[in-house]
Amino acid sequence: MDFSWSAEQLALRDAVLAFARRELNGDVAARDASGTFSRELWRKCAAHGIQGLCMPEAYGGGGADPLTAVLALEALGEGCEDAGLCFAINAQLWSVQTPILRFGSEAQRARWLPKLCAGEWIAAHGMSEPDTGSDAFALTTRAERVDDGYRLTGVKTFVSDAPEADLFLVFATVAREQGVLGITGFLVERDTPGLHVGRPISKMGLRTSPMAELTLDGCVVPAANRLGREGRGAAIFNDSMEWERGCLLASALGAMQRQLDRSTRHARERRQFGRPIAEFQAVSHRLAEMRLRLEAARLMVYRAAWTKQQGCPAAAESSMAKLFASEAFVQSSLDAVQVLGGYGFCTEYGAERELRDAIGSRAFSGTNDIQREIIARALGL
Repeated sequence: MDFSWSAEQLALRDAVLAFARRELNGDVAARDASGTFSRELWRKCAAHGIQGLCMPEAYGGGGADPLTAVLALEALGEGCEDAGLCFAINAQLWSVQTPILRFGSEAQRARWLPKLCAGEWIAAHGMSEPDTGSDAFALTTRAERVDDGYRLTGVKTFVSDAPEADLFLVFATVAREQGVLGITGFLVERDTPGLHVGRPISKMGLRTSPMAELTLDGCVVPAANRLGREGRGAAIFNDSMEWERGCLLASALGAMQRQLDRSTRHARERRQFGRPIAEFQAVSHRLAEMRLRLEAARLMVYRAAWTKQQGCPAAAESSMAKLFASEAFVQSSLDAVQVLGGYGFCTEYGAERELRDAIGSRAFSGTNDIQREIIARALGL
């Protein structure tokens, strides 16, 4: 593995960082308080090529390899203080666009990827159900074969960006008695009769990425909207989760870098007992731990992306990256609040918002307890 970057890759990183700092940080606190998603900022990101980073140029993408995309998304997280926006972009890129690219027909790619890359449409991923979260493959949403396709009936919950989404990738079973072999993926457009999006679910963090329940009430989709072969849904889901778990937290790396830079600057400038608080070992060692966690998390995310880039299975690598990076993100957010003291506790300075946003990373893409189970299975346990 060679993690040295070319001049072109570094130029992309710098361009994304400058763009994010310049364009994406207006009224973040207000939008967080109201739970408002910004289509305007979404379109700005698309115009800068973010949503199309690792999509082929034929569909309006930038054609970047996964490691380059991770580097750019890390820069996005460093420059953009709106963690909800960063999360929404990553979620669409890894859990919807990537499955369409890897498993969709040419007609499906041509129909939806250009709209998603251009920011015209927003896509959401629906797997979790009210009674099936970590036990994803126990889903009860049914797909009944009909003359013109499939009739979908069921409920999905915790669907990120559902209130704004134009396209949904949902998983249903065509034969529950077959277990995972009956699960199939379907692409459902928002205006499909029988598809209903519930009211936004209030959340602790990531409030600018709204979440809602999705009801499929006899929703008929044509066979042309089936993603991959019938019964391949579990394999498609597992593949997308490897990409998502391994790469989604790239933007969290950038946020951790911003936290470290701000905390270090504050520690040098804030004086107590006649000297900068950075001279107190309790503070300097906390900053050293923040740096250590960041560098370790960065290497694990890079390794997961590199492994996928080589075309190799990466279930354990992606789970380790997700687990370690999310725990590091939460702890570094706590440390940032501690270093900033009273300022860190106040809404005005943003550190408490970053802490609330970070906590969600321990749950999405599979809880961290599930990641430990996956890693243990890789050990043969």
